[in-house]
Parts: sequence; structure tokens; C-alpha cells
Amino acid sequence: MTDAHAYLDTARRVVAIEAAGLAALGDSLGDSFVRAVEAILSARGRVIVSGMGKSGHVGRKIAATLASTGTPAQFVHPAEASHGDLGMVTEADVALVLSNSGETPELSDIIAHTRRFGIPLIGVAARAGSTLLRQADVAILLPAAEEACGTGIVPTTSTTMTLALGDALAVALMEHRRFTPEHFRAFHPGGRLGARLSRVADLMHGPDELPLVALDTPMPEVLIAITRRGFGVAGVTDAAGRLVGVITDGDLRRHMDGLLGHAAAAVMTRAPRTIAPDALAEAAVAVMNERKITCLFVVDPDGDGRAEGILHIHDCLRAGVV
Repeated sequence: MTDAHAYLDTARRVVAIEAAGLAALGDSLGDSFVRAVEAILSARGRVIVSGMGKSGHVGRKIAATLASTGTPAQFVHPAEASHGDLGMVTEADVALVLSNSGETPELSDIIAHTRRFGIPLIGVAARAGSTLLRQADVAILLPAAEEACGTGIVPTTSTTMTLALGDALAVALMEHRRFTPEHFRAFHPGGRLGARLSRVADLMHGPDELPLVALDTPMPEVLIAITRRGFGVAGVTDAAGRLVGVITDGDLRRHMDGLLGHAAAAVMTRAPRTIAPDALAEAAVAVMNERKITCLFVVDPDGDGRAEGILHIHDCLRAGVV
């Protein structure tokens, strides 16, 4: 067997072992998981996540996931907690403490602190009779599962299960709170994810830049309006200022014969597709791709039909939406 085959065999074995651990975790979840969710929902403060070593690394990720999905959370290192950071853990909080053995010495002070001040403690460990689970108000026992290292000493399957348990808690809380993509964006304003969750109103050009003409505007003036604004289109409004049509380069080609003798009403496409200002920019891109167009006028569906802005595909490209 070549080294390459050996590497792949090892990788597949590790993934299979950890997948079996996750399946066992899913089967084991029950009342304790429900009580953990309810304890977090009842807390007036934050979820204080703590763990030592690999459990600590997993705990940081769980705290970050909770915080980014609507559940205030903070990771507190157990060693630092013993040297003053216990002051961060208040009676309004709920503690989520992670330890595979349930006997990690560095956790003793934070466990004692929760007992002294009546702070709800959710313990996660793989040993049923461990100190952590005996002291916890809610004890979540990880199922017995083979570590993927082959020796049983390197945290692999156990940390994967703990991480998945944290994700399960976060998503259960998120769904209970009806956490939407718009809420998610409030915690993720940067990077590609933030761009994908941008609203149309964040990227559109406002009323002062709109290329708008009236129904009876002669086409020579319409062409000037299209050229001046640089979007390649013109919106057509009725006497009340409502957007009733749009003139694109396709409309110009279709009416090339005698074009300059027409008014806007004779050339425009009626009832154009528009987008709401609070729609996600990604939804606007999907409409533009579907219709093979490069611009959308922005109209509030609950408004008076007036155009509030215009969004060009280039605006989305610059923002990193596509």
C-alpha cells in the first residue's frame, strides 16, 4: 500500500469513528438537553462557557456560536476564573461547563462559585459519576464512544461530540427565538457573510439619483435622462409619481423604427419588476439573474408606489454580494 492510500484509509477511519460518535450522541439526547435549553432561556444574563484544554477550545467556539445567534454568551477560562475572573459570573447568568472526564481540577473554583451563588450549572461530561455531573443542575452525559486516535488518549470523537452538542443548543435556542437572517446580519456586518445579508436599502442609490421621466416625456429627453444617470434605464412615472414602467436598452431596440418620434409611454415596459428596500441584496441579485437585467427599481410594497431608489448589479458586486 502506498503512503497516499494509507493516509486516505486513516482519514476515512477517523471520519467514520467520529460519525458513529455523533450518531450515538443524537440517540442519547433527551430530557437533560431540553432542561439545558430551558435553563438558558430562563437566564436573565449570559451563558458563561468554561472548559480546560481541548474542552476550552471547543467552549470558545460554542460561546461564539451562541453569541452570534442571539444568545449572549462569554467564554471564561477556568484558570483565570480562579484569579479574579469569577467576578464575571453573576447570579443572572447560567454556566455551561465542559469536561470529558468531569474531574478537571481547574474547574473546581468555577463549579464552587455556581453552587455558592445559586447560578444554574449545565455540566457536560462523559463520566456519569463525575464531580461535574454530580454537582450540575442539568447533567448532559456524552455517550461512550471510541476516540478516533486509536489509542484512546487523544481527544477526537469526544471533542467532536461536544462541539456538535453546542451547535445543537445554539440552533434550538435560535429557532425558539425565531432568529432571522436579518438578525444574523446584525452580528455579522463584516466579510462575505455580512455582504450576502445586506439589505437592498444598504446598497441602493437614493431618490436624488433616480432616472425618472413622465409618461408623456419625448424619447429624445428620455435618452438624455438615461445617459445622464448612467444606469442604462429610465423609470416612467404617472401623474401621481407612481412607477408604472421602465425603459431599457431592449425597449429601445424594439422601438428603433421611429423611436425619436415616440413618448415614453409608447416605448416602456409596463408593470416592471421591483424590489422592496428591506429585501436582502442577495434576493435582488437572484431576480436580476432570473430576468437577465442589470437594474431594479426599489419600491416599498406598503408605500404609495413611488420609487425610493435603484439598485444596479455593480453595486452588489462592489459589496461582495456576488
